[in-house]
Amino acid sequence: MPPPQLPPQISCQVAVIGAGAAGLVAARELRREGHDVVVFERDNQVGGTWVYNPLVEHDPLSLDPTRHIIHSSLYSSLRTNLPREVMGFKDYPFIAKKDKERDQRRFPGHREVLLYLQDFASEFGIEEMVRFETEVVHVRPVEDNIRKWKVRSKRKTIDNHRNIGFGFDVDEEIYDAVVICNGHYTEPRIAQIPGISSWPGKQMHSHNYRTPEGFQDQVVILIGSSASSVDISREIAGVAKEVHVASRSVADKTYQEQPGYDNMWLHSMIESAHDDGSVVFRNGRVVLADIILHCTGYKYHFPFLDTNGIVTVDENCVGPLYKHVFPPVLAPWLSFVGLPWKVVPSPLCELQTKWIAGVLSGRTALPSPEEMTEDVKAFYLTLEASNIPKHYTHNLGGCQFEYDNWLASQCGCPGIEEWRQQMYDTTSKSKRLRPETYRDEWDDHSLVLEAYEYFKKDT
Repeated sequence: MPPPQLPPQISCQVAVIGAGAAGLVAARELRREGHDVVVFERDNQVGGTWVYNPLVEHDPLSLDPTRHIIHSSLYSSLRTNLPREVMGFKDYPFIAKKDKERDQRRFPGHREVLLYLQDFASEFGIEEMVRFETEVVHVRPVEDNIRKWKVRSKRKTIDNHRNIGFGFDVDEEIYDAVVICNGHYTEPRIAQIPGISSWPGKQMHSHNYRTPEGFQDQVVILIGSSASSVDISREIAGVAKEVHVASRSVADKTYQEQPGYDNMWLHSMIESAHDDGSVVFRNGRVVLADIILHCTGYKYHFPFLDTNGIVTVDENCVGPLYKHVFPPVLAPWLSFVGLPWKVVPSPLCELQTKWIAGVLSGRTALPSPEEMTEDVKAFYLTLEASNIPKHYTHNLGGCQFEYDNWLASQCGCPGIEEWRQQMYDTTSKSKRLRPETYRDEWDDHSLVLEAYEYFKKDT
């Protein structure tokens, strides 16, 4: 009996927006599947959020819509909060290179991640697909035909003829599909605090933090207690007079001096701010502060996307999206990569883009738009029944590997390795118990050996 015949593969013209980690792996997977790919990147190099820029925006809160946007949110001292073995793509491991110019630590600095992404792009010939210094300014279906998308972009040029320095060439092209990989660490979210608009001190968002200079002898309040706040608060404490961290995730009465510091305290959230410079916490403490630093995360932002209201961002939920990727009525011709957070990004993006590429080629089937819509509705109802706020829609938290393995099942490829899951869980625990030292003191040596055995076998 002859083997079943697979449907003929379709080759699509695909626009990928962004050449960070998500865009790079999207380009690779799409081309592997036989698609013709153009990657639009507004910077002059690959790497996305991992391209460090010492400059900051003129508006320290990044609220001015006319501001010149700085894409990167990296601070100078940033090191990864996951070990390199976990962070790499599944078939291109993030192995330390024996080169004195490279950072060989398990939790390297940000430049090492950028170099890894550059190595990845070089290895798979991705740069030849990238249009650098080219920003996508408008994306929409062609006259309600969801199988064709009009992409308008502007490319930075040098205008020697008119002697005006830089100019822009505007292009408008038609693509079969658009894959959005523009990241979500550029548009800050700001805490809403009663009275803060009349509070006289300096406010800024961690997006615009680079070094602790400027915080000497200041009384600083950081709002938020996630990864960036943990790092920045400790760095600032080395020069500031006092550092106070306000957290939503602790009890209202919380007031704790932080271990190893005599000038840093953890508080419950801020109750109010006042025009005399004082800030009142829910625990009743009052602090006369000089600076409030918002470490409050970021908003999803797609200013170029025009779907006539089909896809929206509501309370930081992008939707409706089937499995965080496809808008049901626009699938598979529009897709999003890398929206989930509290995850290991690279393997997740790799699996999402394998899925997208296979669906576009016809090798993998999606449910009907109606079935996908019902799945999304059921997912939203589950979140609501569990009292999970809408802005946590894309927080995969403890279910990320279940999600990754579901994606792998759709692609017909292996799921997330057991050692990778265990290493992630071990690191998460160490981070909670030893926030000061977990990057340099670790006890998962057997998992490291297992990872490198896997790398030797699988690559």
